[in-house]
Parts: sequence; C-alpha cells; structure tokens
Amino acid sequence: MAEISAKLVKDLRDKTGAGMMDCKKALAETNGNTEKAIEWLRQKGIASAEKKAGRTAAEGAVGSYIHTGARVGVLVEVNCETDFVARGELFQELVRNVAMQIAACPNVEYVSTDQIPQEVVDREKSIEMGRDDLAGKKEEMKAKIVEGRIGKRLKELALLDQAFIRDNTMTVGEMVKQAAGKTGENIQVRRFTRYTLGEGIDVEKLDFATEVAMMGKA
Repeated sequence: MAEISAKLVKDLRDKTGAGMMDCKKALAETNGNTEKAIEWLRQKGIASAEKKAGRTAAEGAVGSYIHTGARVGVLVEVNCETDFVARGELFQELVRNVAMQIAACPNVEYVSTDQIPQEVVDREKSIEMGRDDLAGKKEEMKAKIVEGRIGKRLKELALLDQAFIRDNTMTVGEMVKQAAGKTGENIQVRRFTRYTLGEGIDVEKLDFATEVAMMGKA
C-alpha cells in the first residue's frame, strides 16, 4: 500500500472539499491514486455532501424504533433542507436506519464528538492518566498514549463514528453523507433519545434462600 502523506490528503481535500478523514480513507482505498480517490468520493456522495454542510437544514423527520420485545425504544430527529426530500423513501429509510443504529448502541450518548461536553473529556482524561500501565513512563509518552485512548473513547460515545450495523464497511456518518449526496441536500442527525425499559428504577432483589423462606411462609 502506498504511503498516504499529509500533503496528499490536503491536496485531495482542496480539490474535493471533503473532510480530512474522508480524504485519507479514499486514498487508502485507492492505493494513493488521487484521481481514483476523487471518483471514490463522488461515488460515495461525500464530496458533494461536504459542500452542502453549511446550508440550513430545518425540515426533516422525527423517527422512532421499538426493538423486538418492546424493551428498547428510540426517538431521533434527522434534518434536511426541504419537505420534498423529507417525505422521500431514501430519507425515510435513512431515518429508520439511524434509529435502529441507536437502539443497537447502548453506549452511544452523543451525535458527534463535537457535542461531548468538556467536563466529560476532562473526566476521561483523568481516568486514563491514572491507569497503572502508565506508571513510570515519561510525561511526553504518557500524554501521547492518553491522547490516543481518549480519542478512541470519545468515538465510542459518538453515533456518527459507529460502524453501520447493516454495512460495517462504513460509519453512520458516511451513511448520512451518502444520503446527502444522493438527495442533493444538507442532511444532519440533530438529536436522539434512547429508552430502556426499567432504566433508573431501583428494584429490590432477594437472594434465592430468602425467596424460598418467604414462599414457605405463604
């Protein structure tokens, strides 16, 4: 595989307007061939999606998903630019897929890493800095290790960074960008809520011996 330099990534970004990570992935998929990488981005709808990202998306839909057994439910708001696109089959399918993804990812709490509050980042950093396997390492090395671990941890909390459950070759963020490219509109996942049956309710649990004793008194 050809080495993907920072300059190569930047050049591709300048030509397409796609994000840095998308450009890096496109070059990796095409063995560093810029022209093929441009085609790859166009096929995925990523380049055009990035150019639309600044446009106002105030239409869309609130979608829902109830998992089998009715123990997990999801509400999600996905925005686009026009009611016409919002009512279309492609957009509605996207909303359903995003809702299902949220139901399947109990550890996901935010749409993107940008939404994660600084206090959460600081807490994760404090946890990582205190791990036993970092004891005795130089501060510079410790900082690099912690930075890498925090980056990974924050992605675990972000919906758009999850591998899409129906096609793990792409992330949820890439799936949304593909839909944006196909519709020609800016599409954004705005917010979501995940409900788990009984969550937050304290339930008194008896040990087996106590249960048997109580049954004997009945």
